[in-house]
This record gives sequence, C-alpha cells and structure tokens, in this order.
Amino acid sequence: MSTGEKHLHGDCPAYLSACNRLTRFSSACATAIGTNMEPNANLRSRVIGLDAHPDSFTAALLRGQTPAEAVTEKIFNHVPLAQLARWAEKHTTPEDRFVLEASGNSFQIVRALAAIGRQAQVLESCHMGKLKEAHANNDKISAVRIGKAYLAGTAKIVWVPDRKTQERRDWHHAYGKAVKRTTQTRNRLLSYLSDNGVRFSAAQPLAEGSQAEVQIRQTQAWSTRQWQVIEGFLMDTRHAVEQREHWQSLMAQEVLADELLLSLMRLCGVRDRVAFSLGAIIGDIHRFASPKKLVSYFGLHPAFDDSGENTWRGGLTGHGRKDIRALLIESAHAIMRAHHPLAQWGRKLLARKGAINLVVAAVARRLAVAIWYLMMGKWTTLEEIDSRLARKVGHVITQVGLPRLQALGKTRQALRLEAFALLKTGRTYVLDPHKTMPTPTPAPGSPPAVQFAGETPPPLSPAIDEPRKPGRTYLLQPHKRRLLPKKQPVLGDAVPQTPGGFIAGDAKSQGMPG
Repeated sequence: MSTGEKHLHGDCPAYLSACNRLTRFSSACATAIGTNMEPNANLRSRVIGLDAHPDSFTAALLRGQTPAEAVTEKIFNHVPLAQLARWAEKHTTPEDRFVLEASGNSFQIVRALAAIGRQAQVLESCHMGKLKEAHANNDKISAVRIGKAYLAGTAKIVWVPDRKTQERRDWHHAYGKAVKRTTQTRNRLLSYLSDNGVRFSAAQPLAEGSQAEVQIRQTQAWSTRQWQVIEGFLMDTRHAVEQREHWQSLMAQEVLADELLLSLMRLCGVRDRVAFSLGAIIGDIHRFASPKKLVSYFGLHPAFDDSGENTWRGGLTGHGRKDIRALLIESAHAIMRAHHPLAQWGRKLLARKGAINLVVAAVARRLAVAIWYLMMGKWTTLEEIDSRLARKVGHVITQVGLPRLQALGKTRQALRLEAFALLKTGRTYVLDPHKTMPTPTPAPGSPPAVQFAGETPPPLSPAIDEPRKPGRTYLLQPHKRRLLPKKQPVLGDAVPQTPGGFIAGDAKSQGMPG
C-alpha cells in the first residue's frame, strides 16, 4: 500500500509519529488546561491543519480531542489556493475548525473561509517554529503538526483584525518604510559628499529640499559627472520625502475624521502619528480585559525569571510590540520635557533611581494605562478646548497639507471647528464624574478597629451575640508625626471608575506643547 493510500484509509505514516510528542497527558487533563478547546466540543467536529503558501495549500483532516487520540483521516497536498473556497465547501462542514500558522496571507484566508461559513483561527508562528523537526519536514508533516499543536492547547491564538484595522496597519507599515527610505537616501548622499571631502556637522547640517542643492554647489567646484551622481541622490531623496509626506497627510486626515483617534490626542505626548499607530495596532480595545494586558502587549513590563533560589530581572527588550513601544518611549521623552504632573513624578523618580531609561519606561507604562482607560471610554466628557490641545489640532491640520485641503474643499478654520466639535461630542464616555465610592462597613465578627489611648471603645454590633474575647490592645501616640503617602501623578482629565486604578487629574485636557 502506498503512502497516499494509507492517507485515504486513515493510517498515519511513520514519519508523522513525531507529532505525537506534542502531548503527554490524558484527555481529562487536556480538557482542563486547553485554552483553545470548548468544554462542550462536538465529537463530530474535526480540526483541519492548513499549511498555506502564496499559491497552494496542504490540508490535514484530524479527528480527536487530544494530539495522542487524533487520527489523520485524509491529507490533501498542494491544492491551488484559488480553489480554497470550493474545496472547503466540498470536503468540510461548518462544525470543522481550520487552524493555520501566521503568515503573510493567513488573515486573508481566514476571511475567505468566514465568507463561506467556516471557522478558522491563526496560530502564532514563533511557537509553531519551535515544534518543527529539523531532519524531517514537508507540507504534509507541517499540516498535521499545526492541527495537533492546536489540540494540545498550548499554541497562542493570533487576533485577526477587521478590514479597517488591517488597512490602517498597512498605512502604518508603509509610513515606516518611507521614513526608513528617507533616512537611507539622505545617508547615501552624505556618504558620497564625505568621500569627496565635503562634511556636514550638527552645527552646519545639510538643508532640506531645494536648498540642499544650492548648499552643495557652494561647497566646491564639482565636475559634470560628479554633479550627475549628486543629482541622482537628490532625486531619490526628494521621492522618499514625497512618499513620507503622502502618508503623513493621509494619517492626519484619518485622525481628524475618527473620534476615537482624535480623543487620544487629549493625552500628553500623543499627537497624530502616535494616535494613528495606536488605533492601527490595538484595533478593538475590548480584547484587552485590563490595563495590565495592554501593557504586556506593548512589552512595557520588565522580564523576570524566578526559579527556585535563583531570581533574574531583565529589561523591556525581547517581548511585546517593538514598533508601538518605541513610539510610547518617544512620547515619554516628550512628557519629561513638558510641564506636566507626570513629568514631575518622573523627575522625582529620576532623583531616586538615577537611571533615565528606567524613568522613561515607567512614564511610558503609565501612558499605556491611560490609553486603555481613554479608549474604553472611562473618562469625563471634554467641555472646553485649552490652548495646548488647540495647538495640537493646528499641527495635525498642517500635516494634512494645502493640496489635500483644496481637494477636500475645506479651509483650515473649517477643519479646526469640525475637530473641536468631534472632540467634545464625538465620543460617549461612561464615566460618571459625580460617582462616589461606598464606605466599606465592617463585617459581623470582624476584629475591632484600632483604639487610641484614653478613647471609649465603640459599642458592639447587634448582630454579634457574644462579645469577643479580650485581645491585644494597640496604643497609638496621638501626637506622633506620620508620613503621608506620596501623591500619584496625573495624566489626563478624569478619574477612572475602577477603584485603585489609574488616577487622573481634573484638567480639561492635557497635551504636549507645540
């Protein structure tokens, strides 16, 4: 019997037995720890491991509750990706669950399967790469491994963004590439000038735009061939700058038109660039149950490893979203230069710790907490626009550019008024500014409160049948001087609903100057 015939009859080939190492526990244990399995899973449902490529895919149909019990019913190898929808309707049911490794087209495949009523989830590629066998690997083995990794319950599920968030992420990455290309072309020009004895320093930098050409001509006499090379570098630089300005204008228009992104500018250190990137990367804020989850997603919590008697504490690198973390670190530096309560807290922390990187990371973490509360709507309604927030809006309108304003048929003043109205009435905030937290009442049978010397003890509660046995009496000195807890820094303009959470101030709005 050939290998293909074994697949058709449900026999697992010998080279697929390595996938059974994904689990070493029973079915009951797998149900207890598997975060990806529903408690009332349909026994008739199957897990379909999908190893997708740009032009084709390989699918493995698995039936079972654990990797040890999973039986490979059939494997479809090198099926054209254009036939995915027709193949899924023919060989699968709506109860089946597709799982595939994160790749370039994985989100598009999930949306294509959802359009025909099929469930699909994306698994983290970093975890799947650790399960790969170095000595034996092909598309068939990969498809089975993906399905069994999902059954093991240890693979992380990747959130599939919606269309709008995906398009914003595309803009975010395109702008990042334009910034990188602008830096590269400018450095190439400076390198060529340096090779010919022309140096520009920080005191006398190379000018931008058309002034750079005039400045370079005045440095020395260039030959015809040398100037042609310089003109080529200048053309590349101009093109890169045009691309960067193009994406800046689009992102500024998106921020001015979206009430959620525009409300993020109420935070100090956040303008159009950071606000747009936060909306593109976070997407649905409700997928983060608490501010701690968002901080962990950004990678703004220090790494640690405690095992036995050994304790290790690391930094912020190596985990989380590097791109958005870098933007928040830049925002924290801007906050430290501003006159802001959080900046005052940061300077006090710097005086105690003496490490600027640690202080900036701490400020960025508090900024991430404020972002969670603001995006969840747990802030007070904005009643008036202060001068700092007005300057921010003016800067964003400048980023839109005059050609875009003419194409939109709007003036700066009209766009400014629309942004102000959107800041005040665009969002619905669920925070009640007049809400008071109830005073906790002692439970029946609880120990008595601390008693001062010479003070009459309070009467017993009627709910207590018998008086408590006399215990230890604590005598406090009424004139003893005590240290009050340090006031927490503020960031924003509201107090969150959750007790003990992030404390914000009572200013109408907070923003970075300029």
